[in-house]
Amino acid sequence: MCWLWMSLLACDRTDTVQRPNVLFCIADDWGWPHAGAYGDQAVSTPTFDKLAKEGVLFDHAFVSSPSCTPSRSSILTGQDFWRLDQSANLYSTLDVQLPVYPLLLEEEGYHVGSWRKSWGPGDLTAGGYETHLPAGQKYEQGFGAFLKARPADAPFCFWLGASDPHRAYEKGSGAAAGINPDAVDVPGFYPDVPEIRSDIADYYFEVQRFDADVGAALALLDSIGELENTIVVMTGDHGMPFPRCKSNLYDMGVRVPLVISWKQKIKSVGRILEDFVSLTDLAPTFLEVCGVEVPEQMSGRSLSSVLTAGDADQVVPGRQYAIFGRERHVPAQLAPSLDGYPSRGIRTDDFLYIRNFFPDRWPVGVPKGATHPIDIFADCDAGPTKTYLLENQDDPQVRRFFDLSFSKRPAEELYHVAQDPDQLINLADHPEHQSTKETLSARLMNELQASGDPRAAGGEANFDQYPYRSKYGLNKKK
Repeated sequence: MCWLWMSLLACDRTDTVQRPNVLFCIADDWGWPHAGAYGDQAVSTPTFDKLAKEGVLFDHAFVSSPSCTPSRSSILTGQDFWRLDQSANLYSTLDVQLPVYPLLLEEEGYHVGSWRKSWGPGDLTAGGYETHLPAGQKYEQGFGAFLKARPADAPFCFWLGASDPHRAYEKGSGAAAGINPDAVDVPGFYPDVPEIRSDIADYYFEVQRFDADVGAALALLDSIGELENTIVVMTGDHGMPFPRCKSNLYDMGVRVPLVISWKQKIKSVGRILEDFVSLTDLAPTFLEVCGVEVPEQMSGRSLSSVLTAGDADQVVPGRQYAIFGRERHVPAQLAPSLDGYPSRGIRTDDFLYIRNFFPDRWPVGVPKGATHPIDIFADCDAGPTKTYLLENQDDPQVRRFFDLSFSKRPAEELYHVAQDPDQLINLADHPEHQSTKETLSARLMNELQASGDPRAAGGEANFDQYPYRSKYGLNKKK
């Protein structure tokens, strides 16, 4: 039913454009490795898998921050989230003075628009946006209506958003759609129980729905002869909305699926790249390949050379690690505080190092009495997996899993990812890993200082003082 909007495209465009089109497809809360191309056999993602065969699949793609607003702000601006002031937090705003790639393309003649969720959540008017949106005009009727409104011969830039697979889910929807909960890969930080398997299957159902939406958009482009000249990107804004995933700096929070296809230019297809990339790299990539000057303040690096390289699986010097972090997701500390849980991390092939700046705070929110209405561990979305861990936390067989998701964490965390892919064993205090920890800590802090991160540069960090601009309001006192 959601694709009835395709009928709105009444004209058959056969004219060609020289500059490439850009189709950016982003899911809401879709994390790595939940796609068939990554080996997940429980979820069906034929569109993503086909794009991987026709383009380039990235195995080490990371968001700047595992929270919707800062992640999407960093994608639009091509900058690390900590450089964006208020936009470093969820339910914030975006300063209209920050260059964003869709509007830069619009200034150069591109037809620009979006469908469903683009930037946010938050209040754009507080940042100075009045008539324009940072991803362009929203087309409520979808991609077909956008193409129908396009001026003749104009290249386009379209943001295809979704609310999938954001919670809440219809319980049992995954199994009802034919997804076998017994085939689901349960992460090592959860107990292997039917309730959690079913919850993950319901998440997979919405991943599949997003995949189908993108497939319909590609079919539409193919039918009008414009797929060859379109750069297609398919990804998610951070990890799945489950404990120890979304709003966390572990792989299941910051690592995302990413595929880029461009039939006209990518000749060595089907590659799986091991280069570490950030979604901040997309904005300068789009601008460069479209012939638009990249603003100096964009800290991301264009992927154009990666896309057009030969058959190597790691092709660009300096892409051996990724850096990311978080500030306030929701006001989850004890009321009436608006404090977040500031952390930064660096991920290499072998290790993940995390610096938690205020280990006395609760990483996913207080057990009770939070400023946010969710109240209990408010930085974690409500759902059956969270409920199971809460209700069974006193069970000795469950307590370890509960602690991994909700208990306080030390100032430093170090995980040997090559041996511990679920990042369960913190090696920060192990004597044999002190050299690795010190090396990664120094590299992380040097990179943060060079990029102007207030948490590392010795200046004042105002992230905790910025307003939480949610329309739902906040509990003032509990």
